[in-house]
Amino acid sequence: MLYELHKFDDIWISGLNVFRYTSFRAMGAAIFAFLFCLFLGPLTIRLLRRLKLGQPLRSKEEVHVLADLHSSKKGTPTMGGILIIIAVTLSTLLWCRWDIFLVWIVLGSFLALGLVGFIDDYIKVTRKNSEGIAGRFKLIAQALVALLAGYILIHHPQTTSIVQRLDIPFMKEPLIHNMGFLTLPFFILVVMGASNAVNLTDGLDGLAAGCTATVAMTYAVIAYVAGHVELANYLRFTYVPGSNELVIFTAALAGAALGFLWYNCHPARVFMGDTGSLAIGGALAVIAICVCQPLLLVIAGGVFVLEALSVMLQVASFKLTGKRIFAMSPLHHHFELKGWTETQVTIRFWILSAGFAVLALTSLKLR
Repeated sequence: MLYELHKFDDIWISGLNVFRYTSFRAMGAAIFAFLFCLFLGPLTIRLLRRLKLGQPLRSKEEVHVLADLHSSKKGTPTMGGILIIIAVTLSTLLWCRWDIFLVWIVLGSFLALGLVGFIDDYIKVTRKNSEGIAGRFKLIAQALVALLAGYILIHHPQTTSIVQRLDIPFMKEPLIHNMGFLTLPFFILVVMGASNAVNLTDGLDGLAAGCTATVAMTYAVIAYVAGHVELANYLRFTYVPGSNELVIFTAALAGAALGFLWYNCHPARVFMGDTGSLAIGGALAVIAICVCQPLLLVIAGGVFVLEALSVMLQVASFKLTGKRIFAMSPLHHHFELKGWTETQVTIRFWILSAGFAVLALTSLKLR
């Protein structure tokens, strides 16, 4: 929207030409989303408290094992992801170009998965327990969002021959030039995996929000490179026309995550809930797909991957051997039970997330 102001440079006022530049608008989007969350955070928290949308304890097991650590969190407002969703949506619409269809694919997926998370959270808080939408229905909803986004990308003339490639981090040439009929199942796997991985990570104050900011900023760089024909060719990246506009969305997401973190850091005044975590994970996955770097998300989102893997390994080990690998899963609870404080776990995982981000960015040159 503000992009259009560059057309009036020297007609209304000089200097409006800066709105042409992605870097300027990305900074504007990040600052707007950050300030939106910062200033409207207290109002959102009061509203959630007034509506009595408090966080229920997850299960009898958690009440028993982590009672001393997490019992004080009961009743803390959840569904705070609404604040992130509104901030990112408004910021994206304000600062991006509306004629780039990739923006609408990502924004639509973000809002759709946010709605799924909102329904899940609402059921939890109204029933006063941790049982929301049945797991299979949640997975079906995620799959449908991924299916629709993937179908549009595959059949759109600008991306039909691009998104079916499977690029491998640190390799100059794609592993597969055309995934064919496997493209949509792969997209569904990526979206479902990322969405649920972020959801599993959202278990400690500030953990998911901090890691979200790191991964979003990483993909801001990746999207910029993929959308710049000269940089993409020089760095041997797949060039995706218009993907540089996704920098606006990722910058807004990073800014909103940091603004939300102001109130979500320990001790949290509000929780993200599935409303935020499902939307964030799904949006990051769709962005990764749009810029033809879905496998790079495994590196950039390394903390999310470790959290998800810990759950899968724990379940598999217990079913096959009757023994648990970790004291508790997801992984952050394992370290809590090993004696780390919640703040130690969160900050150390942030450090890991920053390290994974740097590793992912090295793939720009080491190819």
